[in-house]
Amino acid sequence: MSALFSATALVVPFEHLRMTDVEAVGGKNASLGEMISQLPQGVRVPTGFATTAHAFREFLKAGDLGARINSKLSALDVEDVRA
Repeated sequence: MSALFSATALVVPFEHLRMTDVEAVGGKNASLGEMISQLPQGVRVPTGFATTAHAFREFLKAGDLGARINSKLSALDVEDVRA
């Protein structure tokens, strides 16, 4: 992870992302950040932000969704295509 944002950040502006941030924000977001940082001055790119994997994990924790998802997955019959 780059030193341009905190490990507990929930959102990160594209300008602060680099290819070393793939684990934190995914490949497409990291690529956008890398592209924006490498463009020559004068080339304008609309700004944006990425939500982080940390934000997703916090979301799952807040609603106890992780346990609910795991419960559904453990009961899933992968051989029953119709289900």
